[in-house]
Amino acid sequence: MFDKASKGSLFPYAFWIALFVIAPIALIVYYSMLDLNGHFTFDNYKAFFTPVYLKMTLTSFWYAFLITFFTLMIAYPTAYLLTKTKHKHLWLMLIIIPSWINLLLKTYAFIGIFGLYGPINAFIKVFGLEQQQILFTDFSFIFVSVYIFIPFMIIPIFNSLNKLNPTLVYAARDLGASSFTTFRRVIFPLTIDGVKSGIQVTFIPALSLFMITRLIAGNQVITLGTAIEQQFLVSQNWGMGSTIAVFLIILMVIIMLFTGQKKGGRA
Repeated sequence: MFDKASKGSLFPYAFWIALFVIAPIALIVYYSMLDLNGHFTFDNYKAFFTPVYLKMTLTSFWYAFLITFFTLMIAYPTAYLLTKTKHKHLWLMLIIIPSWINLLLKTYAFIGIFGLYGPINAFIKVFGLEQQQILFTDFSFIFVSVYIFIPFMIIPIFNSLNKLNPTLVYAARDLGASSFTTFRRVIFPLTIDGVKSGIQVTFIPALSLFMITRLIAGNQVITLGTAIEQQFLVSQNWGMGSTIAVFLIILMVIIMLFTGQKKGGRA
């Protein structure tokens, strides 16, 4: 039972959640039931289940999966090597620092790097090859997205690996387990919670990317985040934009439940 002091200390948090989480979601749900004329309707929800939006949803999942997969493939070995270095926290800080730079600035920097007159194409011309259209492609979109999300994937994995009891690894080696078996049966299962946290902070935001899709992919990649931006800022159809946002929130909750850490833990 909570005493009065405990209940009083919870009030600011409850007020904050109600004002900045529950209220905005309720407002989105309300607008999703309005048409262009402000009349109550469920037509927006019916429209979402048409082939256009269902294909867009599958596309969003596909790109979010690719971004998360490549981010994990780079982040896990990087986090593992960081735990083995002498000044691991210093190196970790150097990896985190770029995430403090404004996302828009980093995006424009990559526009210059991948552009026809950028350093990559300048390097290609040294070998007498023609300029390549790197910008406005799937490759550039995934590359920049992976670069942006890598620090957020590394941090939870690094924390899990750093807390791993090394005697468990030594015991597996003493029992004759190979390096791969030790990783598969000991290291990875004991750090799976860090992997799940990294997947959450990568996959969920990747579903709703819109700035990178517009500036790096040149709207060649259309995701749910891009659709929401277009509905609100271009079409001025707040009802449809809110409907897409509602389904995006539902998808995010499902992903969080699916990748959530189970209670009870390991023995």
